[in-house]
Amino acid sequence: MPSDVVVEINAKDVGLEKIASGKVREIFKVDDETLLFVATDRISAYDVVLENGISGKGALLTQLSAHWFDLIRTHIPSLQLHLISLSLPPTIPPETQPLLVNRSMQVRRHPILPIESIVRGYITGSAWAEYRASGTVNGMRLAAGLRESQKLETAIWTPSTKAEAGEHDENISKERAGEILGEEVAGRVEGMSLRLYEMARDYAEKRGILIADTKFEFGLDAQTNELVLVDEVLTPDSSRFWSAESYVVGRSQQSYDKQYLRDWLTSTGNRGKEGVTLPEDVARRTAEKYTEAYERLTGKAWP
Repeated sequence: MPSDVVVEINAKDVGLEKIASGKVREIFKVDDETLLFVATDRISAYDVVLENGISGKGALLTQLSAHWFDLIRTHIPSLQLHLISLSLPPTIPPETQPLLVNRSMQVRRHPILPIESIVRGYITGSAWAEYRASGTVNGMRLAAGLRESQKLETAIWTPSTKAEAGEHDENISKERAGEILGEEVAGRVEGMSLRLYEMARDYAEKRGILIADTKFEFGLDAQTNELVLVDEVLTPDSSRFWSAESYVVGRSQQSYDKQYLRDWLTSTGNRGKEGVTLPEDVARRTAEKYTEAYERLTGKAWP
């Protein structure tokens, strides 16, 4: 693995208590109201973390999320965001700061809602598999005759459970989401997720990228009960980004996300297996896809 790939960050080096470790992010406690999210270069697919990472991926995801957060502040100013700053807490040891810079966010601490809020504008992935089998997506009946990768007449909300480590997310119906969250909160999550997706979809289309689907996560402000947008947002890790130029209905699409990696895992019989190491060329190609997405969406060179 290249020496610049960061797959693990130790609490001892950071000087803060580590309170959680996800597939990609390490989360540290700054104080009772503030957390430090650090995006590593780890990469996962089919709910399994690969043995090696993608050079620079954590920083790219963080900076792309920050770009989207800025746009959301402009277009949906009423929505609370958990992001406070991209700067590091002053207590971080000087020798550790180069490791964390550009890949870290200080965020407000909020209770997190226990679902993944997924919006689909095109039919692909697990939605396409369910539709072929039953004509439904998350139990919702869709129009007959849809083809793979076809744009849906209107975007749909297709929530899933948030699996524990080692488990798999499970697609659920709107009704089940209402049982988990309460009908009123679930309705707000659906409405805001669709609004976010539509804003991002229109923005990305003008830059040659189709957002086939994406995942949002929300918390609730404990004081006001308002929704708070948390975690990363609209990145190649949490979304399917397709090339608008090469888009053709009826087949899988050229993408700027993890699909290249997913295809390699499937074709080599490694889908869902633990302990898989990416070949150097697959890691490099995946990094190139992420970089192109960043540059198209932000208009900036990376880095």
